[in-house]
Amino acid sequence: MIEKIEITQRFNFKRLNRHYECFTVDFLSNSGYYKISERGSGDKFLSESPLCDDSWVDILVDLRNSMTSEIRTFDFKKADQFLHDFERLDLFEDFESEEFLYFEKLELLYSCIVIIYASDGYYEYSFKNNFPKNWLEFGKILNDLVGFDVLHFNHQRHFATPLYYEIRNDGVYFNGDMQAVKTIEFGHYRCFPYEMPNPRLIINFEEKRIDGYIEKELTLEYEELILCLLEKYHVYMWSQKEYHMKSKAMDPDDLEGYDWYLEIVFKGDVIWHIFGYNDYPDTYVLLAREIMDITGMDLLEMNTIDDDNLKLFEKYGNAKLE
Repeated sequence: MIEKIEITQRFNFKRLNRHYECFTVDFLSNSGYYKISERGSGDKFLSESPLCDDSWVDILVDLRNSMTSEIRTFDFKKADQFLHDFERLDLFEDFESEEFLYFEKLELLYSCIVIIYASDGYYEYSFKNNFPKNWLEFGKILNDLVGFDVLHFNHQRHFATPLYYEIRNDGVYFNGDMQAVKTIEFGHYRCFPYEMPNPRLIINFEEKRIDGYIEKELTLEYEELILCLLEKYHVYMWSQKEYHMKSKAMDPDDLEGYDWYLEIVFKGDVIWHIFGYNDYPDTYVLLAREIMDITGMDLLEMNTIDDDNLKLFEKYGNAKLE
């Protein structure tokens, strides 16, 4: 018999604006509640450049506001209905759980851990992009039980993950339609000695502007070139674990170095986001090298990567492009 379910969700927006939460459904007391002690980021926001896309701000504010000390109660009839529906879902049947580390070298916009405490054992499931097949239905029965959107589907629709979108080499798709890019933002900064993260490059497709290291008009020629590079080096796929093979192959103990983030926002304010600590997706260096060849500038800061790691990135990156 299931006694308790804990759902821990992590939302990583640009720079250091993040949100962590843990919601518990307790069938011994027939109640649902947040672990307020799990709030990890406080209520402060890092200041943003007015040029940056702020699509994430309202989402983060709402996430933090919804995490209250209110205890949601339900009766035995609702509990029995939920447990019956949960068993019917087979939510984690044939599900491949991902390894979860509190500190990840490469992190995505959203990740989740579900822990089930039962009379016959303890079960833990973790994932970032490979949502369980009945995740949407699970959210619905949770909503019916405790009376609110525990899994934040109202916001998940604004995240470019496989829950609602199809991620391909050439872009992000919804119902077969490619989503048009609105903005791209890239930041790269030293983590020791510590620097505040600042955007190095902001590309605004709606205002036809490039700002940051380069400040110029975004011409049709540059727009097509940028989109071509994103496709050529499978950048949209960086959110998939199969593009983190180099990171898995070599795990440096040294956390000093450089942090970075890349955010792509599509029209309709759909957010794709990844950031890293002293490590990068497999094709990062190959993209960085071509951008240097085109612009004469090391815009992706490839010079901060040591020679041994550069060789590994070439190995794993080229394997992805074959």
